[in-house]
Amino acid sequence: MLNRKQIDYCLDVFEEMFPEAECELNHRNPFELLVAVVLSAQATDALVNKVTPDLFAKYKTPQDYVSVPLEELQQDIKRIGLYRNKAKNIQKLSQTLLDQFDGQVPQTKMELESLAGVGRKTANVVASVAFDEPAIAVDTHVERVSKRLGICRWKDSVLEVEKTLMRKVPVDLWSVTHHRMIFFGRYHCKAQRPNCEECKLLELCREGQKRMKKREKEK
Repeated sequence: MLNRKQIDYCLDVFEEMFPEAECELNHRNPFELLVAVVLSAQATDALVNKVTPDLFAKYKTPQDYVSVPLEELQQDIKRIGLYRNKAKNIQKLSQTLLDQFDGQVPQTKMELESLAGVGRKTANVVASVAFDEPAIAVDTHVERVSKRLGICRWKDSVLEVEKTLMRKVPVDLWSVTHHRMIFFGRYHCKAQRPNCEECKLLELCREGQKRMKKREKEK
């Protein structure tokens, strides 16, 4: 496991590599962000961004989503995986926004998690990006990077990873670290072909060292 000094060094490298990292889901307001994040579950941001321009041109408010037949909404997002379930959740959360929140996206994580299709990760993303609330949303990239580097344990659950990062990363860096770790995992420390050879964190990375030793043996 990395110590605090080593983790601070990792944070510095993340910043150096991806200083402008931010949410890549296209949106113009908290409601569009909420819908986009729901759609992004088990789907890439790039795919979601291909679907949302037409979607957001057609549906601008929660009322718009609940005013159409479910089958129509399903067709509008059919290119995205799990589209049937996601369409149901978007209509349900839209109705909840109308019934309980005056049609506005709530700002607290607890209230966000009360919406259909919104788990802890989605709530953290929306709270952080839309409302500047410090949060670390653990997606597959953040989890993979945390475990490969040894910031967290391999056996840790997603919630344990989140809590560990919250303890080890300064609060004022939570949100930006979340984005930088996503970029690091998405574009550098990839799931299948991590760029270990050119990684500035190789000396600290237990997984990277194992991979490099394996490659040397295979030569």
